[in-house]
Amino acid sequence: MPFIQSIQSNEEPVNIYYEDLGKGKPVVFIHGWPLSGSMWEYQVTQLTQQGLRCIIYDRRGFGRSDRPFAGYDYDTMAADLKALLDTLNLEGVTLVGFSMGGGEIAKYFSKYGRERVAKVVLVSAVVPYMLKTADNPNGVPQEEFDKMAKAMIDDRPTFLEGFNKDFYGVSLVNHPVSEAYLNSALNKAMDASPIATLECAKAFSSTDFRNDAVKINVPTLIIHGDKDKTVPIKATAEESAKLIEGSVLKVYEDAPHGLWFTDKEKLNQDLIDFI
Repeated sequence: MPFIQSIQSNEEPVNIYYEDLGKGKPVVFIHGWPLSGSMWEYQVTQLTQQGLRCIIYDRRGFGRSDRPFAGYDYDTMAADLKALLDTLNLEGVTLVGFSMGGGEIAKYFSKYGRERVAKVVLVSAVVPYMLKTADNPNGVPQEEFDKMAKAMIDDRPTFLEGFNKDFYGVSLVNHPVSEAYLNSALNKAMDASPIATLECAKAFSSTDFRNDAVKINVPTLIIHGDKDKTVPIKATAEESAKLIEGSVLKVYEDAPHGLWFTDKEKLNQDLIDFI
């Protein structure tokens, strides 16, 4: 299996699993929480047929990557992304970040500038700031994140089962995904390191990316569903559109958080057109 090594200070080298498919302009997909790079199968199978080189990878602690005890802060995770781009010697990359994956992109630009990157796509992303504060009134209250953490510690499978349904907009009257798909997503989430799952939730809920997002200085497409119950659009996509100069915001009507699956045909076409 292909791995790159990310070597950060004060830790052993961390092996990051990746897949590199197709030929053409490189596109690096950064997965959401609490899944793995395999979530992008519906994009990779289609975009590689359109002359694009698609690279997916598993964030540390998830999928087939190493599971260190620490290093789940965004500075370190952005350094893992840089290690991938450097090792594969990629140039003119489009970075596509879903949910917490948008945070790696913002932090990458803050730490490394636009090095190797040509374009950015933020999909249902947590950028610029998820937490409700006096100067971020549309964010999510800290008590909600505290409940999430307690539920994961008490009974992670039950928490993730319920989280899964909100993720894809499942309700008593709305079933946009199959039971088989929900089970598959739950299995992927349960396969992640419990420590990584908890620590990454702390990272994406508490990290303020507002000073990072303004440093994104390449063409940027922001995509978000207006029925996203997981990452509220007003605190994230709408604010990112204000902070990232020249960015374009596309709102998917009635789409939930997991729109990369529920609205995959639309998303794939938007990605192809933008890239």
